[in-house]
Amino acid sequence: MSDSQAENSLPATPSGGVLDRALALVEFLRAGCPWDAAQTPSSLTRYLLEEAHEVAAAIGAGDAEALRGELGDLLLNVAFQVVIGEETGTFSREEVVAALEQKMRRRHPHLYGLGPAEDWDTLKRRERGGGPPASVLDDVPAGLDPLLRAFRVQDRVARVGFDWDDPRGAWEKVREETDEVGRELDEAHPERLEDELGDLLFAAVNLARLAGTHPSAALARANAKFERRFRALEGLAGERGVAFGQATLAELDTLWDEVKRRERAASAAP
Repeated sequence: MSDSQAENSLPATPSGGVLDRALALVEFLRAGCPWDAAQTPSSLTRYLLEEAHEVAAAIGAGDAEALRGELGDLLLNVAFQVVIGEETGTFSREEVVAALEQKMRRRHPHLYGLGPAEDWDTLKRRERGGGPPASVLDDVPAGLDPLLRAFRVQDRVARVGFDWDDPRGAWEKVREETDEVGRELDEAHPERLEDELGDLLFAAVNLARLAGTHPSAALARANAKFERRFRALEGLAGERGVAFGQATLAELDTLWDEVKRRERAASAAP
C-alpha cells in the first residue's frame, strides 16, 4: 500500500469533539482489524480494568507523561464500550452523555439552580425513589475488585457503629484468623482453608482501614518493594554465579537477606 493509499484509508476527522474522535477511531479499527471486530463488552472488561489500574499507578507515581498515555488507553476502552453499544442497539453515545448530565444535575442541584445543596445520603435516597435502602450495603457498587469491595463494605458498616474502637481490636482479629488458617493447613481441607484465608484477608483489610491507610495503597507499596528487591536479588545472583532453578531456597534466602541489608544501609546513608 502506498503512503497516499494509507492516508486515504484512515478515518476522517469527525466534526464533533474529542470524544467523537475517539469513537471514530474505534469504528475504524473494528471495520479493518479482525481482532478489534471480534471484541465484545465482556472480552474487553479485563483490559478496561487493567487500564484503570494503570491510570491510578501513573497518578500515584506523579508521572504526568505516563498519565497522559494511560488516560488515552483508558479512553480507548471506554470508546470501545460505547461503539459496541451503538452497534448492538443497546444505547447511543448521546444517551450515555445525556444520562451522565442528568445524574450530575440531580447530584448538584445548587449548581444548576434546581435547589439548595443536599447531602449525599439524601440524594441517593431520592435516586432510589425516596425510600430508605434495604441495607447500608446497597450503596456499595457492584463489580468492584474483592480488595476494594472489602474496604467499602467495612467502611459502610462502620458508619452505623459496627466497627472496632481502635486498630488493636482489628489486629487481634488478624491474629485470630491467622491461627485458624494454621489449623486448616494441618487439616488439609481445601474449601475450609479457602474460607479461612478469605477471613484473614478481610481482617487484614479492616486493620489497614483502621490504621489509616488504604489496603490497595499498602499492597501496591509491598508489590513495588518485593519487585525491587527481587530484581536486585537477580543481579546479585548473576554476580555470584548462582543459577535460578539450581540454587536451593537457603541459598536464595541468603542473597535475599543481603539485598535487604544493602537497601537498609543505602537508606541510612546521609
